[in-house]
Amino acid sequence: MKKLILVVVALITVAVKTNAQTQSTVITNLSSERFKAITESDKAGVIVDLRTPDEIAKGYIKGAVFVDYLSKEWEKEVAKLDKNKTYYVYCAAGGRSADAAEYMEKHGFKKVYNLEKGFSEWSKKGFPIEKK
Repeated sequence: MKKLILVVVALITVAVKTNAQTQSTVITNLSSERFKAITESDKAGVIVDLRTPDEIAKGYIKGAVFVDYLSKEWEKEVAKLDKNKTYYVYCAAGGRSADAAEYMEKHGFKKVYNLEKGFSEWSKKGFPIEKK
């Protein structure tokens, strides 16, 4: 009887862990170098700039879509995105984008990558910047 209980407990534990692993989103923090390399090779991924319009006016990463994290509408804008795509998010220094990535994870997005030190680190490294 004890063996049967142990087997049942073991099976339940494995099932719970497997289910948790298949449902969780993996948010990966990337250095500027890794972010650049991955976004250049992933043509299907979407780069999301979470900065304000004033910040964006100073420059942005080529191909980025803009969702102002500080606006009242940002959650509605994120809700319009396809949860099955891969997203590369960034802000000025990495704080807002980390929060946004966590929000996206909680709302069912499958793959979210965060530019760890944000646009400020990207531009310090001399990586390409677009301007409007």
